[in-house]
Amino acid sequence: QVQLVESGGGLVQAGGSLRLSCAASGRTSSDKAMAWFRQAPGKERQFVAAITWRGGSLYYADSVKGRFTISRDNAENTVYLQMNSLKPADTAVYYCASSTGWGSMMEVDFGSWGQGTQVTVSS
Repeated sequence: QVQLVESGGGLVQAGGSLRLSCAASGRTSSDKAMAWFRQAPGKERQFVAAITWRGGSLYYADSVKGRFTISRDNAENTVYLQMNSLKPADTAVYYCASSTGWGSMMEVDFGSWGQGTQVTVSS
């Protein structure tokens, strides 16, 4: 099973930027895609963005389109989430997750999860 470790979270003012990283170890050819999810206090975890390891297919939640960019470095087994024009509503714990498929982008589709990294956007 792939192991995931996120980094790059922190405190930033509204309008600022952060880049999150997710290092994946133990990845095999069965691992097809990576995604970022986030969970704000008192709310359910929600999908943010996803990318395939091969082909680079992308998918974004409407709430982050045009502001966030997901990318990957296959050689480094790392996925990134560049977050620009951050808003207080983006405050959450951000998790990366791995899937053996490319489907509905629901939590149940992702079998491996990182521990999360906190992103706080101040107004």
